[in-house]
Order: sequence, then structure tokens, then C-alpha cells
Amino acid sequence: MHLGLDEPRECQYNQICTHNSSSPLETPHLSKKRKVKRKWQVFPGRNKFYCDGRIMMAKQTGVFYLTMVLILVTSGLFFTFDCPFLASNLTPAIPAIGGVLFFFVMGMLLRASFSDPGVLPRATPEEAADVERQIDAANGASGPGYRPPPRTREVVINGQTVKLKYCFTCKIFRPPRASHCSLCDNCVERFDHHCPWVGNCVGRRNYRFFYLFILSLSFLTIFIFAFVITHVILRSNRTGFLSALKDSPASVLEVVVCFFSVWSIVGLSGFHTYLISSNQTTNEDIKGSWSSKKGKDNYNPYSHGNILTNCCAALCGPLPPSLIDRRGFVETDAPQPVAQSNGTNTCPTTQLQSHMCHQDQCIQSTKFVLQAATTPLLHAQPVLLGGGPILQPKPSVPGPCSGLGPSQPSLPSSIPGLSCGGEVLALHDSESHCHHHIHHQHFISPEETPCAAHLGHHVPLYDPASQDSLHEDSVRGLVKLSSV
Repeated sequence: MHLGLDEPRECQYNQICTHNSSSPLETPHLSKKRKVKRKWQVFPGRNKFYCDGRIMMAKQTGVFYLTMVLILVTSGLFFTFDCPFLASNLTPAIPAIGGVLFFFVMGMLLRASFSDPGVLPRATPEEAADVERQIDAANGASGPGYRPPPRTREVVINGQTVKLKYCFTCKIFRPPRASHCSLCDNCVERFDHHCPWVGNCVGRRNYRFFYLFILSLSFLTIFIFAFVITHVILRSNRTGFLSALKDSPASVLEVVVCFFSVWSIVGLSGFHTYLISSNQTTNEDIKGSWSSKKGKDNYNPYSHGNILTNCCAALCGPLPPSLIDRRGFVETDAPQPVAQSNGTNTCPTTQLQSHMCHQDQCIQSTKFVLQAATTPLLHAQPVLLGGGPILQPKPSVPGPCSGLGPSQPSLPSSIPGLSCGGEVLALHDSESHCHHHIHHQHFISPEETPCAAHLGHHVPLYDPASQDSLHEDSVRGLVKLSSV
């Protein structure tokens, strides 16, 4: 950038600081505030979150809404068309019992669908690297044709050897009875199965709610089916079968829905009752993990040996806390505002290797803001290089560094344009900086010479060719910053 030498200019030094993603040319006093994120917003699994992370569901929730519609529509038709007749002709306890069952079913469904099933947190990069080192150390040196063994570990539980498999997605050795859900892309503790009807995985933290949901839904379905048939029979005895169907057309729809759904719901409830009584999961039962066909010594190490104890352990035991802390805050390095220069150097280095420090370190760089002015160069205020205290203009400089204290910061003497071994230099105004001691002051470029028009060719200008490559890179960086 070339400017006329006779134009008055004003130079100003600012201290800037760079961080992870901020630019060194960013305005230092207007740091952007980053929005604080919660962990559910950066959760790596394929899940949906609602109500600021309080509700956690699977990504595929279409079948869950179908379940809601079937329960709400069937129950609504029953309470609207059948309960008034049954309450007046039989007993008012029928709609009351039906209401209790309905609210219990909906409560268990929502609790099983909106809860964390027991997702295991993924390993951090440091933890994953540590596991890799342990695996490499255990496997020993590997040659060109070496094939590493399967990544498994063995633990003994109640005398039974259980293998712990390594999850390449979560970078962890899964605990016993845990498995990785391919739909939610999470490792779930005591994984039972992924149920699309509830829109979530079924694991350690929501299995009891899932079981109570299907069990209570079985009772509700049988209850509605039985009393709808009772309603139709009572009306048929009074007005005939066809007249009864005309008087209550919704009863036909209720009977059809309940008839085709009761078999699957009751069968599913019975199957999970068997699993709870033997303290197994659906995943273990399908794989036959504890089947006697694998050997006489193969048995379920998690069973308490008593049906009642197994049921109490599954339904009445303490509910473990969530391990993912989905509503916690993500720890990030927020940008801090940079204070103005106060005479201290926040960069701990003793020599200037480049025009900026590395990431997450404060640096000091000369940022020249060239502005048009109507007064001579620094008519009233001096220039500070290096963040030192203001030095008042003097008619002459008696000696190198004679006006500086021992506590003032300094820059290395290898940087051109700084006299007194790279320390703070005070530039005088236009009436005093062109005196006979001008040989003590050097400038970075010919454009920055304050009195080039008066001195002519007697001013020693900076010559990049006379310095080494390090000096050239430093000067070019400073000149590029001066053009901003």
C-alpha cells in the first residue's frame, strides 16, 4: 500500500488475542458470545429430543403414534357410546374401572416411550485411545500377515464366564447384557429389544414401564371387548340384534379392533411374564444364551433361583439414574473479551517467532490503522510498541534504552523498525522527531517514515534484502496487517 509521504497519518497499536475459531483480525472488544448448548443437542445417537431434552425417543416414531390413535379412539368410543348404557343398566363402576385402566395404560406408555432406556455414553477420544493401547499391548507385536484376534474380554458372574464384546461405534467394551441398537445407534444397558410400538428401545431403565404397559393394555382390551359384547346383547334382548347395531354403530368397530389385537397383546404379555420370572431378556432368549442345549454347565447367572424374587428384582428394584446427562451443558472454551493494553504482556514467550502465537494463546501483534488526519504525525500523543506505558516526547534521546525501566516488556532486537534492542520506542511529533538524533530511530517501511519529506535520502530506511529470511517473514506479516 503506497501513500503520499507528505500526508499526515496516525498510527495506533492494539493488542489482540486469538482463540480456537476466532480470527486474529477480529475486533478485540466485541467478542461474539457463543450460545451455550446442552448435551442432547450434540448427542451422537439417532434419537429425537423434546421439551429441552426431557423427552427422549427413537427417530422412527410413526408406529408409536399409531398405537396412541388406536388406544385413544377405541377407548373414546367405548366411553362415549357404551358406558352410558352400561352405567344406567348395570353399575356405575364399569366406566370408573375403565377410566382407571385407561389412564394407567397411557401413563405407562408415555413413561416407557419418553424415558432414557439406559443408553451408555460413548468413550471420549482419550478413553478410546487408552483402550486401543491396552488392546495392542495385550495382542503383542503384529507382523505384515498378522490378524488380530476378536476384541472380547471375559468376566465371571456367579461362576459363569460371560464375554464382553467391543463396540466399534461407541468405542467401549459393553457391560454384561448390554447390546448396540442398530436403529437408535446406541449401546443400551440390559438391552431387551427395540419396540416400534412404544417408539423407543426397551432396556434397564424403562423395561418395567413397558411390561406394565402391555400387561395393563391386555386387561383394558379384554375389559372393553367383554363389556361391548355385553352392551350389544342387552340391547338385542330389548330391540333386536339389528336395531342394537343401529343404535350403537361404534360397538362394531370396537369389537373388531379388540378382537384382532387382544391375541397379540395377551401373547406378548405372557411371553414377558415368562422372561421376568426367569430373569432373562428378549435378546438373550432369542439367541439362546442360557439354553441347556449349549451344555449342561450353561445356566443363567442372573437368575435369583426364585420366581417371586426375579419378579421383584425386575419390577420393584431401584431405578438406576441416567448415564448420559442429556440436559447437562457442553463444556466449551468460550471466547473471553480482551482488555486494552495496560503495560503487561500476556504472551509468555521471550522471542517473537511469527506475527501471531499458536491457538488458545494470547499474542501481541502490531496492527497499524492508517487514517487521514489534519494534524502532523502524533502531534499530541506518542506511539506505544509492545504495550508499555506512555512515554512523553523528548527533544532528544540521550542514549539507547535510557528512559525504560527494568519491568517494561520488550521485543527482540532482530525485528527491524525497533531501536534500543527491540524495546519501547517513543516517536515524537513533527517538531521534535526530525532532530540530529534521528539515527536512533528506525522505521519499518519508507511509507512510515514521519519526516521523509524533510530528511531526503539521509534517513536510514529498512532494507529487507539485508536481513535473513526470518526478518523478512516478520516484516511482511506486519506490513500485511497494516493494510487491513
